[in-house]
Amino acid sequence: MSTSALPVAQVFARVLGPHNQLSISAYDGSTSGPADAEVGIEVRSPLALSYLLSSPGDLGMARAFVSGHLVVTGDLYTALRALVSQVDELSARDRVWLLRELGPRHLRRVPLPPEELPSRLRRTVHGLNHSKARDSNAIASHYDVSNRFYELVLGPSMAYTCAVFDDADTTLEEAQAHKFDLVCRKLDLKPGMRLLDVGCGWGGMVKHATEHYGVEALGVTLSREQALWAQKDLAAAGLTDKAEVRYTDYRDVTETDFDAVSSIGLTEHIGASNLPAYFRFLASKVKPYGRLLNHCVTNPNTRVPHRSRGFIDRYVFPDGELEAMGEIVSAMQDNGFEVRHAENLREHYATTLAGWGANLEANWDEAIAEAGENRGRVWALYMAACRLAFERHELELSQVLGVRTDSGGLSNMPLRPDWGV
Repeated sequence: MSTSALPVAQVFARVLGPHNQLSISAYDGSTSGPADAEVGIEVRSPLALSYLLSSPGDLGMARAFVSGHLVVTGDLYTALRALVSQVDELSARDRVWLLRELGPRHLRRVPLPPEELPSRLRRTVHGLNHSKARDSNAIASHYDVSNRFYELVLGPSMAYTCAVFDDADTTLEEAQAHKFDLVCRKLDLKPGMRLLDVGCGWGGMVKHATEHYGVEALGVTLSREQALWAQKDLAAAGLTDKAEVRYTDYRDVTETDFDAVSSIGLTEHIGASNLPAYFRFLASKVKPYGRLLNHCVTNPNTRVPHRSRGFIDRYVFPDGELEAMGEIVSAMQDNGFEVRHAENLREHYATTLAGWGANLEANWDEAIAEAGENRGRVWALYMAACRLAFERHELELSQVLGVRTDSGGLSNMPLRPDWGV
């Protein structure tokens, strides 16, 4: 039993406020909130409170949820949306009251879920931030979970980046194909051209560009499992004469004179201080008039810190860093590219994440058999939380198109965009 002045569920009710729509049940037998609520929270043990009170920011909730000591009943996204709207208004006085009611015995050190990665400082055992060795380790920790797990979550496209939806009736698979096609059109790909796709994932862009635009494509990824899957997929499609996916760091690509470069979801792993070198490197890989399409998650403004923190850094994208679209544009135009077009697709990413979350829920039993129940909870929380972040304009998805002009400034770009929507 809790030693709090109030039952545990009543403490949560105070935190969530009078308009709370979540049902709360706790290990001490207490309940609060509407009994017929569609979603609710079960506080299954005192360890859940220890995680919540001993960890900063969203990390405490993540630890409690991933370890199974705090359970969400009903739709996780709906629960998070209700929680965020209430907790955002939590005052400093409320936080002190919460600690007084539940602590101080809950401030003890508790074991971390095994899925949690060390702090950034402790990761130096793998090298300095964004060194090749440390980047390789960070990528492997996220992407080398299980290819079958990703098949269940992502669907047949195996595309792990924001899709582009025509309308509300567009399926996730159709939207992923539309995304790849939009990138191909922005790059003005033509038969016989050579494409470099950095951070190629499971080879979706390489395959689409080769099949539908007749290019020769090289994709590179730091995930061994992604490369193996993509190589088999390209072989099954009979495309290995034109397409290659290579397990290597993009910085180790020696080929040059590409007609175009696509960077879809890689910039998040580069690091803000490395952006100038990154874009200079890509500019050195394309011919004059060659285009670069950079597609990445971005911050909503330049005041947001670059480094990911809390749950995302410890469980999802270690060492990840986000910049604002303006910072991406500046880095591109200062390091070899004339920027010709930019757009924000944040609503599309919210819809994409909703699709991935639905896939995970529909395939839950097989997914956790592949990756473990705790890992399944990590992905469920990550996708629901990020969906909410895109909807609330806490994140954006930016596509920025640049071109390498010739020595006389000629770009060979059309007078007006000709790639459609």
